[in-house]
Order: sequence, then C-alpha cells, then structure tokens
Amino acid sequence: MTPPPPPPRTVVVGLGNPLLTDDGVGIEAARLLAARLAGAGVTVAESSWGGMRFLDLLAGFEKAIIIDAIQWRHGLPGTVYRLPPDEAVPTVRAVSFHDISLGTALALGKQLGIPLPTELVFLAVEAGDVLTVAEGCSPEVASALPEVARLAMDQLAAWGALPEARCTSSGSPGTL
Repeated sequence: MTPPPPPPRTVVVGLGNPLLTDDGVGIEAARLLAARLAGAGVTVAESSWGGMRFLDLLAGFEKAIIIDAIQWRHGLPGTVYRLPPDEAVPTVRAVSFHDISLGTALALGKQLGIPLPTELVFLAVEAGDVLTVAEGCSPEVASALPEVARLAMDQLAAWGALPEARCTSSGSPGTL
C-alpha cells in the first residue's frame, strides 16, 4: 500500500503593524492561528513588510492564506472580506518599488520565476483606526478575529492541510 501524499506546503501570513491599532489585525490573527496550529505542519508567519519583500515569505509554498487590515468600500470596522489577491487594495503609502500592491508583487514574482503558491486566499478585515499609535485592535476589529480564524481553518481543512485530529467527524476544523 502506498502512503498518502504529504499535505501541501502551506503558509498563513498575518500582515500589519501591531503598533498602529487596527492595522495589527493580521498579526493578531496570525498569533491566534499559530496557537491553534501548533504541530499541525502549517507554517504561520507575521510580517510588517509588503511589496517585493513580502514575496520571500511565500516563496516555496504551494498554498497561502494572507490576513491583513483593509480600508475599503467604506465598510464597517470589523467586516471580514475574502478577496482574490488581485483585488487587494494597493497601499496609499507606496513610495518605492518595495511598496507595490500584493497583486502586482505576485504577478512580478511569477514573471521572475519565483516559486509562489498556486492557490492563495486573501482575508481582509475592515479597519477603523490605522493611525493611532497603540497596541491592540479596536473592539470592533478584535471581535472579527474568531471569524477570521474560522475562515482560515476552514480553508486549511479544504486544502487537506490539517491532520485528521484537527478536524471533527464532519471533516470541519474543530475547536482547538
């Protein structure tokens, strides 16, 4: 009997600045998921970098979940979006080649032959305040963390990236 194929190399990346209130929601989500995914074989990373520097975190992985704050569509703080990477809103602070949007960075990385994930999910949380220097998200944004974690765990289970012990009998991710 041949052994089952290994699970895909998968990474979850939380982006943001944990010192700018709601901008740190991606980092907070990554920390929450790191605790839940300890020993599961899924890499969890945090980064405050964007653009081309961000590609180093994705290189060599087959699948990726990216979690970040967004200010988009005049949504209510704490609203969670699941977006294709090419719809990720470019930064308003883009002042150099290092600050290009996620979609542009991914397209350029592929053109350069960088081995990037073939499947990528972008989870974004509508931020209210990204300018106040303070640790921790606003209550509205912090209340979205369980939904973000559930969406990430559901996607990991759908990809087969979670060991059976991490799933309920229905195949859904259990509470960890």
